[in-house]
Amino acid sequence: MINEAAGYLHQDPARAVSIIGTVLPDAARNPEAYRVLGAAFRRLGQAEDANRAELAAIELSGEDPRLKAAGEALEADDLETAKTLLGQALQEAPNDVAALRMLAEIAARAGFLDQSEQLLRRVLDLAPGFVYARIHLARVLHTQNRPAEALAELDAVRAAEGDHDDTLMLRAAVLSRVGEYGEAIELYTQLLSRHPDVLEMWTSLAHLQKTVGQQEQAVESSRAALDQSPTYGEAWWSLANLKNYRFSEADVTAMETSAQSPVLGDEDRLHLLFALGKAKEERGAYADSFASYERANAIRATQLPYNPAANDAFVEESIKLYTREFFEARAGMGEHARDPIFILGMPRSGSTLIEQILASHPEVEGTAELPDIIVLARQLEDSGGPSRNEGWRNYPALVKDLSPEALRSLGALYIERTRIQRKTDRHYFLDKMPNNWVHVGLIHSILPNAKIIDTRRHPLACGFSNFKQHFARGQEFSYGLERFGHYYRSYVRLMTSFDQAAPGAVYRVLHERLVEDPTEEITGLLEAAGLPFNEACLRFYESKRPVRTASAEQVRRPIDKDAVDQWRHYEDFLGPLKTALGDALEHWDGSLQQVPA
Repeated sequence: MINEAAGYLHQDPARAVSIIGTVLPDAARNPEAYRVLGAAFRRLGQAEDANRAELAAIELSGEDPRLKAAGEALEADDLETAKTLLGQALQEAPNDVAALRMLAEIAARAGFLDQSEQLLRRVLDLAPGFVYARIHLARVLHTQNRPAEALAELDAVRAAEGDHDDTLMLRAAVLSRVGEYGEAIELYTQLLSRHPDVLEMWTSLAHLQKTVGQQEQAVESSRAALDQSPTYGEAWWSLANLKNYRFSEADVTAMETSAQSPVLGDEDRLHLLFALGKAKEERGAYADSFASYERANAIRATQLPYNPAANDAFVEESIKLYTREFFEARAGMGEHARDPIFILGMPRSGSTLIEQILASHPEVEGTAELPDIIVLARQLEDSGGPSRNEGWRNYPALVKDLSPEALRSLGALYIERTRIQRKTDRHYFLDKMPNNWVHVGLIHSILPNAKIIDTRRHPLACGFSNFKQHFARGQEFSYGLERFGHYYRSYVRLMTSFDQAAPGAVYRVLHERLVEDPTEEITGLLEAAGLPFNEACLRFYESKRPVRTASAEQVRRPIDKDAVDQWRHYEDFLGPLKTALGDALEHWDGSLQQVPA
């Protein structure tokens, strides 16, 4: 009878409802009966009745021994067993949304976010009232750096059943990503008043307070976490990441004691070691400082493997693809918007300083390190064939086959997706994602009128600055001196090739020259960006704008020339970096000129 009712879903859903009504007394514990009933009500436009039936089906599915066992396997992180059990359940009931949602969770945990999203959208097509699946979708969208869509899903959850603490926590994280810092701080503060024992929220709040210039409050939030857990490494690193903060002797003793604990987990230990490295550096104990940084990097390197061969292959493919002939053949193509200004290069190369200078201009809005170019590149990669676990398989080669309309559409999509980051009506906005150097050819292809600023710093200074920085995510190339040296050489090689392929498309700023003569270099920077000179850019440190990066405190004060050579205290330890840099170091001469490789 249930199959008979399902047969009427499309042609006569009222008939399907009638048939199910006759069988429910005998099938009250059958989730399939409620799934068919929900689908029939949905086709009749009876949303509330449909929701009740669909949710009943979800609840009853939870009684399936296979789903129970799959849930236990998920808790044990046994993804393969869970996937097998769910596959068996879905063979019998392909529209079991509880099983589909669990399958989406498996995909997300395995890093297949596109598959997870597709499964969750299918779930919500079948059961729009399945709020937990909608929250899961919002989380997947957030992880994919699609904050506007994540907020839309959270708004739908709020409309359906109001807010609860897990959705408020996710909302705060998404709002942080789109620059709504005040609202995010307010949400975290509210949540912590109810859950003061959630340590991660204290450090999230501290990071936001640092971003908006509330350093004292950021210290208080980090200390609140440490009051509850003195070995909580992320809170110690949160303090260290306030570059102007100095640790007390009591702090150093507490960190050293905690770092030696045999029961301390790797995450806490590596955060503590990075913080200890900074504390020792403050005291001029450079050998001890380097040893702490080295131990921290060794732990992180095991967690984030780096494949230099894959990076080499990508750079080689890009150099072959993006030639002068390539760009000449595509002259006039792409989206002609002039408002983006890209700041790219190595992390810790002075890019935040350039951002702060340009954002002080009345015609320029500073946003953040926007992920949108990387997201577009990943979507292109996925569209070209099966995904890969590391590196790129189809991109950038597939760019050569993009039609003029596709190039324009990609540029327009970038402009549309970044709109959520813009809070003013200024003519230009900044995208300060250092890693976009990898995609410089794509940027110039889809947004040919966008300005591109390459920030470059002495390779030893930049390399060591990366070595002592723990990044919130990614940057696997930075956790090892040899890793960074190899990566920096690839960067110089690709940018040199791009200079030859698209002369004048990139304006390069050398950090040491900027520090030595700010007025002259800032004047040249503004001219290259097509901006009239403005005195506010020389007084960039007076700006009260939020700054998300590790250099937030540093760019809120005048340029410190003494900091330029801080890395020289560690030069005796940088042999592996020097060797790995090779010609990228040899071509950096004493007059601060970068000679083409």
